[in-house]
Amino acid sequence: MKSTDNKQKWTKQRKFKRAIATILLIQMLTAAPTAIWAEGSDANTSATNTSVTTTDTSSNTSANTSNTSSTPAADKAAEIVVPAIPDLAVKSAVLLEPTTGQVLYSFNSEEALPPASMTKMMTEYIVADQVKEGKIKWDDVVTIKENAAKQTGSRVYLAEGEQYTVKQLYIAMAVGSANDATVALAELVGGTELNFVKMMNAEAKRMGLPTAYFANSTGLNIADMPEGYRPDSDKETVMSAMDAAILAKYIVDDHPDFSDFTTITSYKLRDRDKDPIINWNWMLPGNASNTYLKQFAYPGLDGMKTGHTNAAGQCFTGTAVRDGVRLISVVMGASTEAKRFTETAKLLDYGFNNYTIKKVSAAKSTVPTAETVSVKKGKQTSVPLVTDQDVNFVLPKDVDPSGAAVSVNIDNKELTAPVKGGTKVGTVTYSFKVQGSNAPIQQTVNLVTAQDVDKAGWFKLFMRAIGDFFHDLFGSIKNLF
Repeated sequence: MKSTDNKQKWTKQRKFKRAIATILLIQMLTAAPTAIWAEGSDANTSATNTSVTTTDTSSNTSANTSNTSSTPAADKAAEIVVPAIPDLAVKSAVLLEPTTGQVLYSFNSEEALPPASMTKMMTEYIVADQVKEGKIKWDDVVTIKENAAKQTGSRVYLAEGEQYTVKQLYIAMAVGSANDATVALAELVGGTELNFVKMMNAEAKRMGLPTAYFANSTGLNIADMPEGYRPDSDKETVMSAMDAAILAKYIVDDHPDFSDFTTITSYKLRDRDKDPIINWNWMLPGNASNTYLKQFAYPGLDGMKTGHTNAAGQCFTGTAVRDGVRLISVVMGASTEAKRFTETAKLLDYGFNNYTIKKVSAAKSTVPTAETVSVKKGKQTSVPLVTDQDVNFVLPKDVDPSGAAVSVNIDNKELTAPVKGGTKVGTVTYSFKVQGSNAPIQQTVNLVTAQDVDKAGWFKLFMRAIGDFFHDLFGSIKNLF
């Protein structure tokens, strides 16, 4: 009996709810034309917008939910098996690909060591920058001063009071590693060599070279500098192989004409000179016809700088291009002049024979888990997202680039119109695991809006609000039954 009474009570409540819902629905349907179709010809547009708004809201909610969670993490990335690495007879070494900055080989590469005349790469960079910025010109005339004339070691025997152009001195520095020409250029740019050295150390800091410290422009030991021109500190010039490689990368990137100087095999500075300046870099392809040096000539090698002191041993920063790929190598502390080149050849061969640059994702690509982001008050309620640049990795030749793990991070889950194309809303990180290493190799690029979104007019926003209202209301009514 009690059960029957409850059932009758529930039936009455249900009928009452239906009646209320029916009355509300009739009232809204009879009132709606006044609000929605008052503009006459816009009726169909309004109905369409309501439908689109409902669909877009649903899809944006879904997109935002996926955007906030990262997709395949680095631990799900394909694992790269490192090719067998060469055994080099040097104190330190590194092999770097400059466009990605990836390090393909590293041995003791972070240790600060005497770089000898590889120091001159920083002098070359700064002088080339001065020319690029128009502060000096290649044909400017430089008068040799006492400090330059008194330099020891590798030199072209400049005399105080002689005059040469910036270009002549630069070639003497780049080709013959001439200490006197180097100091003459340093004094031209800095006023004094010590002032120029301040510029060198400032540039090292800007470039992010943690171990690099310069005591002079040449790489000579302080004791070998002319008296009266030595620094107050007894701290000698040091630089790691990694820092030398990064410095070479700056030269390659910022002064791509470097090879106009570094590939010169010989140069006659003065007409009176009996013999020309010979390039200390035996690996230049131009030496292939030289009876004594052809064994060292390396196809595609176009720089960069040798170095030698008793403290540093034999050093060489090299760079070569093969099949459109450039590599930068550094060896420090080789035992002989020949050894610095044979070990460099091993290092470059390792890179070129085993690795290549592979595109993992092109610029303006969509990421499946972050295809759109919602937009408030816009003509469109969402905007497509794309990556802002190519994603390239230097990978072993047998590695499939599609094996990269993709991790998405959205900083801005909703934008407000107007929105400019190219607006950053997050980042995407692509990763590969490396066998035997806890640290993956990875590259992060920005996720940006693919197009502009203008702010919607008041009528469109009004219609959209009504559509949202009906959507929510019908949902509530549905839940009553």
